[in-house]
Parts: sequence; structure tokens; C-alpha cells
Amino acid sequence: MAVRRVVPNVRVAREGEAGQAENREFYGRLGFEEVMNHGWIMTLAAPGSPTAQLSFMTRDATAALVPDVSVEVEDVDAAYAAMRAAGAEIVHPLSDEEWGVRRFFVRDPNGRVVNVLGHR
Repeated sequence: MAVRRVVPNVRVAREGEAGQAENREFYGRLGFEEVMNHGWIMTLAAPGSPTAQLSFMTRDATAALVPDVSVEVEDVDAAYAAMRAAGAEIVHPLSDEEWGVRRFFVRDPNGRVVNVLGHR
């Protein structure tokens, strides 16, 4: 199974532009630039290394919880099948999201929630 990128998801308390601006400015000093912003999630990336990313989330648009990390894989259906076959705890079902990803959430052995996704 090919992994395309891994993105830490930082839960933030301040909603709206003020909270996003703080993170954009802080991490901008380290060279990150905004590459995605849906209001509830903003992703920053390093221009020279676009898979080096951080996401900042106040909530998740379709799930009851905010994942700790996102892992983009080449084949999300195969990843889902492998996790189910292993008896892993699926905490958000396999879903096609309106923003162009297919994803599910699974709990890792440490209790962390992993957003496993693929772009459609």
C-alpha cells in the first residue's frame, strides 16, 4: 500500500479568520503557505516540499471528532478493507466527501484517531 503524505491535524480553539491568521503568520515565519481553507480546516504547506503539511482544525465538517493525523493513501478502499479485516475500530465510516476525498477514521493502538483518505 502506497502512502502519499502524512499530515498532523492540530486542533485549535479559536474559530474564524483570527485563529487562522495566528497560525498562518506563525508558521509562515517557518516558510509555510496556505494551500487549502474550508473555514473549519486550514492547511499550510512548504512550497518547496508540498507534502510537508500541517492542518489546523476547529471541528470536522462531517465527523463527530477531530482526527489527530491524516494519512493519504493510494487506495483508500484497500486500506479500509485491511483495517476491517484486522478488526480495527472504525470511528467514522468510509465516505465520499463533497470536497473531493474518500475517507474513513480508524483508532490506532494508542487511542489516536487517524483520518485515512484518498483524493477522487
